[in-house]
Amino acid sequence: MIFCDTSTLAKYYAPERESTEVRLRFDREDQVVFSELARVELMAVFHRRLRERKWTRKEFLTVLQQFTRDDADCYWRWLPLESAILEQATKIFSTLSEKIFLRSSDCLHLVTAVHYQMHEIYTHDTHQFEAASSFGIVAVRIGF
Repeated sequence: MIFCDTSTLAKYYAPERESTEVRLRFDREDQVVFSELARVELMAVFHRRLRERKWTRKEFLTVLQQFTRDDADCYWRWLPLESAILEQATKIFSTLSEKIFLRSSDCLHLVTAVHYQMHEIYTHDTHQFEAASSFGIVAVRIGF
């Protein structure tokens, strides 16, 4: 089982440099786990690719259908974004070093990992990668 953020999940569907390695890794795992937040963020990634004309409308719909099938087949496991996670993420910024750049959504992924006792997070987000150790989590990149 591995816990991943949206930046890694997006590489499963969108052709990027690490996509092949991400697909191979995910396909070897018994479970690939994400925060529920990743669902919304992934849709935003898909829409951005459409908006930026990296995908045609047909490509966008094809990828959307593939994700919907994968989700219906329980290929992904979604961890609930419980109120305790939101509360902890809200509090974390009061003690976080001013040297750490952390966006709210990245904080939610990291706090979700801590809440569900995940020891690693697979991420391709530079800021999240650098902040993970502040949460006691090892950040891992696939394909580097």
